[in-house]
Amino acid sequence: MTQSLRRIVTGHDNHGKSIVELDEGPAKEIEANGSGLFEIWLTKGLPAQDNQMFRDWVAEDEIALCPPGGAIKVRWFMVPPEDPGTSDEDLEAAAAFAFAAVKAEDARVDTSRHPMMHKTKTVDYIILIKGEVDLLLDEGGAKGLKPGDVVVQRGTNHAWVNRGKEPALLVAVLADAEV
Repeated sequence: MTQSLRRIVTGHDNHGKSIVELDEGPAKEIEANGSGLFEIWLTKGLPAQDNQMFRDWVAEDEIALCPPGGAIKVRWFMVPPEDPGTSDEDLEAAAAFAFAAVKAEDARVDTSRHPMMHKTKTVDYIILIKGEVDLLLDEGGAKGLKPGDVVVQRGTNHAWVNRGKEPALLVAVLADAEV
């Protein structure tokens, strides 16, 4: 299920007045096994420089799981319901495909608990908007996250698993980190 996303980006005109600089659908979407991953914005380096304030890096860069060094990335993604009848081999193939699609094969450091387990060099602020998911960690995790729940994911090996019937929609802010 792909959900519609409209990006609205504000800025300033030549007189310093606030304006809408961009009002359109997302510049880049990737479909990796139902993830419906939409890149929303990328800020390369902080503080953001005035001459780069409206540089739409999303439109220029390739989609990758992690932001480049020193950057912050905003995206939304969907976690499709997991079919309990799917074989372990098919789950592994789907996970391998999804991480290859976002240039993150090396993020899959220990998938013994679930094929979607991965670890990134980021601090992520993730808000569940719709649906229900479980957050798996190497040891335990959090079950039954509901809309409005927020996870601060600090470079840990993790996976999002949807055991429900409807796709879950999450918004994430990923900050490059040394973890």
